[in-house]
Amino acid sequence: MTKTIYVLNGPNLNLLGQRQPEIYGHATLATVEENCRAACADGFDIRLLQSNHEGEIIDWIHEARHAACAIVINPAAYTHTSVAILDALNAFEGPVFEVHISNVHKREAFRHHSYVSLRADGVIAGLGIEGYEAAVRRVCSLLG
Repeated sequence: MTKTIYVLNGPNLNLLGQRQPEIYGHATLATVEENCRAACADGFDIRLLQSNHEGEIIDWIHEARHAACAIVINPAAYTHTSVAILDALNAFEGPVFEVHISNVHKREAFRHHSYVSLRADGVIAGLGIEGYEAAVRRVCSLLG
């Protein structure tokens, strides 16, 4: 039976590769998905999703409770604001890895706080899109 890893992406990541490439690079979410699939060990699969709407992300986290073995999440701006996403993640029993493309600790002070980190089993920041692959490899290592 294949184990599915949900890779969830928050607001504005649909513009990855177009928006602020000096910070986020030129790769797109399609590239992120390809790279995550390539990083999966045998027996694992990826479901990559993106939304600009907090409620939709929460619905996917709820869905993951029954459909996924782990969550890799880049909550984007919701990182710093969403207690609701934290609460949803707290109801998920599998591993959760938080990913940020940029090094949020070198940016504005408000980006230094993450609600999601209170639930995350690991946090990866500043590795570019390779952070997603590192998180997927870690999930496969933990659950393989």
